[in-house]
Amino acid sequence: MQHLASRRSLARWLGAGAALAAVRPALVFADAATAALTPAPAAAPASGSGLVRLSANENPYGPPPAALQALARAVAESNRYPDAREDALRAALAAQHGVAPENIVLGCGSSQILHGVAAAFAPPGTRVVTADPTFEALGRYAEARGLAVDRLPLTVDRRHDLGAMRAALRGAGLVYVCNPNNPTASLTPEAELRAFLDALPAECVALVDEAYHHYAEGTPGYASVAALAATRGNLIVARTFSKIYGMAGLRCGYAVGAPATIEKLRAQLPWDASNALALAAAEAALGETAHVAEARRRNATVRAWAIGEVEKTGARTIPSAANFFMADLGTDVGPLIKALHGAGVDVGRRFAAMPTHLRVTVGTEDEMRAFVNAFHRVWHARAA
Repeated sequence: MQHLASRRSLARWLGAGAALAAVRPALVFADAATAALTPAPAAAPASGSGLVRLSANENPYGPPPAALQALARAVAESNRYPDAREDALRAALAAQHGVAPENIVLGCGSSQILHGVAAAFAPPGTRVVTADPTFEALGRYAEARGLAVDRLPLTVDRRHDLGAMRAALRGAGLVYVCNPNNPTASLTPEAELRAFLDALPAECVALVDEAYHHYAEGTPGYASVAALAATRGNLIVARTFSKIYGMAGLRCGYAVGAPATIEKLRAQLPWDASNALALAAAEAALGETAHVAEARRRNATVRAWAIGEVEKTGARTIPSAANFFMADLGTDVGPLIKALHGAGVDVGRRFAAMPTHLRVTVGTEDEMRAFVNAFHRVWHARAA
């Protein structure tokens, strides 16, 4: 009875947290207040470390209220394996994408999907083709298996060089396209990507990582290729609940592909690796379309203001279609990253292929004020 009481107390506690989350001030700042953004004294820190955390492309507003409530309810079923919840989430995702559940496989975050793809579709003796820079996980997984990875530079406007990537496909088992790309937040236009996929050799699988899809929705020239993946045996699209749904810590992702392709991928994924709590939250989050739209709007508004403040130093930014941006400061950003850390703000790491570019996650209004203040102090101190 004591254990039962403890479990009920935990569920009530989480339920109370969900109710509080539904009215968090971070979710209700007004258009007028956002429009009036000006540098101000540093905001309260966003993490237990005392640092404003703008380094990992996380959604600062957190999961939708319905997801938090579902999470609280699911605690009471923690003694059960997640099979039924996996089936429910796959069915919900299939309905959203207009495909069958057989076109969907779940992962513990999209990182597990990428790991499985490297194991399933890059056999010994083949190569993997990626951009440079891009999200590194797929390339590192392939190298851990002894495969060669061709990392090709981006174009001068910091997009995937699909022409160079197409020329490098001979002998390749797998090609990776992150769209929008991480760390540049740049887009590969739909027309160019579809032409690239149409010319893909049958023996080469393309993995298109759409982790930041929801932030790019509505951007001219951009479109998902998830529907295309459902009918092509050599195309897989990866998605995640870590970004606009604000569930990075819960770890839930998925892939869309043709049924035979999905089965081959599933064979490389561990059994019962999904977390039942994350599955419940993810299923509930899918219905929160207004929350997604509002997170996208807030991100765009605060991002535009922060970019304008950074560009006052003469920096040039890459057009961003995600919840982060990259600014070319014209000097190696390594020392600046360390100085910002000392000023209480963590930003993205230095990327060897673009050493003069600083990557900054878009946080809340207060977090970005703290960043802008710290950035200007550090930048002017360096120039003095």
